[in-house]
Amino acid sequence: MPLLEVSDLRMYYVTKAGYVKAVDGLSFSVEKERTVGIAGESGSGKTSVATTILKLLPSNARIISGSVKLQGKDLVTASEEEMREIRWKQVSMVPQASMNALNPVFRVGDQIAEAILAHENVSQAEAYQRAEDLLEMVGIHADRAKSYPHEFSGGMKQRAAIAMALALRPPLIIADEPTTALDVIVQAEILELLEDVKKKFSTSLILITHDLSIISELADEVIIMYAGEIVEKADVYSLYKTPMHPYTQGLLGAFPDIRAPRRRLASVPGSPPDLSSLPPGCSFNPRCPYATDKCRTEEPKLREVSPGHWVACHYAEEIAEGRVKPNR
Repeated sequence: MPLLEVSDLRMYYVTKAGYVKAVDGLSFSVEKERTVGIAGESGSGKTSVATTILKLLPSNARIISGSVKLQGKDLVTASEEEMREIRWKQVSMVPQASMNALNPVFRVGDQIAEAILAHENVSQAEAYQRAEDLLEMVGIHADRAKSYPHEFSGGMKQRAAIAMALALRPPLIIADEPTTALDVIVQAEILELLEDVKKKFSTSLILITHDLSIISELADEVIIMYAGEIVEKADVYSLYKTPMHPYTQGLLGAFPDIRAPRRRLASVPGSPPDLSSLPPGCSFNPRCPYATDKCRTEEPKLREVSPGHWVACHYAEEIAEGRVKPNR
């Protein structure tokens, strides 16, 4: 049984303009000790997936349908009291912009110890010692537990956020844009740290990012999201070797290949759609170079085009094999 199993999950925001379909019919699973990468542009619904799994949603959010089973327990139907027990102990999160997530008026060690004290019957001294040990594990000297967040660099804050996520050794960690606003040297250190954490604690990881190069380093499986939906998912090797959705091809084409001859980088034209007013048919059709009348009227279903490789495109095989040419 998978550690996490998400089935037909739909989460909409209620606004004056109507429903904003942030998560629209997602189904995927995370196996034990595996990393699933979720990629897409800003506004594709990546972070909404994380907050829906944890049920950390604003007041105008509604889970319309679906299930989120963590070790067999459906989180969608769980009460808030049950969720307070599950968060940190069963699943924790390194939030987006975690460099600003630490409380500025409390010492870093106290904030990590607080998470331990809230879930386990241990003394304050023991919780604080564990906080120091966690900081040491992520590469921060234990003495810095007495420091305030403003005394940490960006990379140190990110490491502290990872230490906090590990406080109760949950089997699943969700890392939302863990390298945002960090320079490339610190990014590499954080990615290496996440890989070490995964191996040391036998942890599963959901890695959310817009950077496909990061996912290629850490993920076992990849999910590409567009307009709140999954448009492609496969193991990391298959997806990078044979991307079959035009959106995935556009994202990969925007990255330079240091081993290939110099070329002009590709780009995905246009902008992501308004999630409260999606175009008919395929939501990607206004930006797709292969779009036909069928794409503008008929929504493609996510289908398995080869073992373990799923794509939501009417012409996935033809595009991958070069049997159709761009029409714009």
